[in-house]
Amino acid sequence: MIVWWFYCCIRKGNCAKIAQAIVVALITSVCSFGLPWLATCQPCPTTIGFPDEPKCPTHGRTPNFKAFHCPANTYNDLAGLFFNTNDDTIRNLFSKGTNGEFAFSSLLIYLVTAYSLALLTYGIAVPSGLFVPAILCGATYGRIMGMAMRIIYGPSSMDEGIYALLGAASFLGGSMRMTVSLCIILLELTNNLSLLPLIMLVLLVSKTVGDGFNDAVYQLHVQIKNIPFLEEHPLSFMQHLTARDAITGPLVWFSGIERVGTILEVLCSTKHNGFPVIDNTFNDGKDERQQPIFCGLVLRSHLLVLLKKKQFIENRDWGHNNLPQVHGCLSSAEFAKPGSGKGVKIHDIHLDIGEEEMFLDLHPITNTSPYTVVETMSLAKAYILFRQLGLRHLCVMPKSSEVYI
Repeated sequence: MIVWWFYCCIRKGNCAKIAQAIVVALITSVCSFGLPWLATCQPCPTTIGFPDEPKCPTHGRTPNFKAFHCPANTYNDLAGLFFNTNDDTIRNLFSKGTNGEFAFSSLLIYLVTAYSLALLTYGIAVPSGLFVPAILCGATYGRIMGMAMRIIYGPSSMDEGIYALLGAASFLGGSMRMTVSLCIILLELTNNLSLLPLIMLVLLVSKTVGDGFNDAVYQLHVQIKNIPFLEEHPLSFMQHLTARDAITGPLVWFSGIERVGTILEVLCSTKHNGFPVIDNTFNDGKDERQQPIFCGLVLRSHLLVLLKKKQFIENRDWGHNNLPQVHGCLSSAEFAKPGSGKGVKIHDIHLDIGEEEMFLDLHPITNTSPYTVVETMSLAKAYILFRQLGLRHLCVMPKSSEVYI
């Protein structure tokens, strides 16, 4: 089974994801139902806080005492940790006045298991995260530290539930590095403002220690998945560069009316998702030189829709102001729909030689007002503009020598 799970991790596809989730679910079930057999039964406490309910074992709203194969008036503390929901387990670990409710060995087994299962589960194709598992592991770790302090310094007034809360704060602060929001969340859980200085101190210490080793867990996940991510602030060296310095490779562009075979070849040979559209026009009839005019930006998805629908014209001389003869009927409004052409792949389009010699009028689907910057703009400013506006494409224009009055 373990070999099959590693094989599913290497493979890609929906079947491999489903198989991986099934294997992880089986491992979780075996641990949850098998490990409580290792715990020993403990005698029930004298009071449980709800006198109207039966004593140990309990049922209903506060199922913190589980009679898992235990005799009368005894309970299995490890079963109480595994068989409850995450919310009830966190509530039981945070509860005050429950010193000695959980054995040291049971807490240690639950900590190792919960931490291992969190590492195993995070990242698979199921809607699970790390926030609640981090609280569980941190609360268990805090309980263990509270018991250790009681063993070292003897019985004291410090409650193990307070240690559980501070342990959860240390786990969350060290893994996620969010200080203010975590402090508010933990205060909402406890509804006790007197714990604010302790929680702030634990969060600051855990974040400082974590920053000394690596980044936050979500940033590490982004790096492992190779997901493109732009940091909030530009790097210092960008202040000494211009937008022109960031341009690499030759420019790939299309004419306003482009040959179908050329578009097909460019889409197959590049991975660009946006292409500038450039037309040539004469300089007011003064000379025969043609001046390139930037018309706008066209998206790959829109080009794929045109190619799939075969919206071709037979002659390059038919401009977009005329009414060209097209093979089919497709309104330009269809291109403006969100997500149009997202599922179309270039390998799914098959054209014959005659169709490749025809032309496409790109003017109706061209974005005539894309965001542009001058090539002399600071790279740091262009970076901030690109990130804060959430752009996918930013056109860098040459500095024109002509002044229009």
